[in-house]
Amino acid sequence: MVTDENVLMFFRGQLPKVTTLWLKPVLLQPDDILQEFSEVEDLALVIDKYSTQFDIDVSELNIEDYYPWEIPWFFRKWFIASPVKQSKKPLTVRMFAESAKAGRWLY
Repeated sequence: MVTDENVLMFFRGQLPKVTTLWLKPVLLQPDDILQEFSEVEDLALVIDKYSTQFDIDVSELNIEDYYPWEIPWFFRKWFIASPVKQSKKPLTVRMFAESAKAGRWLY
């Protein structure tokens, strides 16, 4: 049986590691936005491995629904109060975990 933790650990192991400026690792959480964690090329490879690992049909997943993603400028929060307006939907590990439990891509 697939659990949220299985899918989270899979993504943590497959995606490139992210660190702070002080080289402290940033652990991926279930509701973190994957577009802010990795590039589309890295995520596409991980999705292919996810499909095989959890035997999920991801043919309904259209990566163009989720990319390109606007990454906010690091100092933006100090100069601009309004949030970045995204034209694409966020993609999270939780979405992959729920799809793995269902056996197909749900979103």
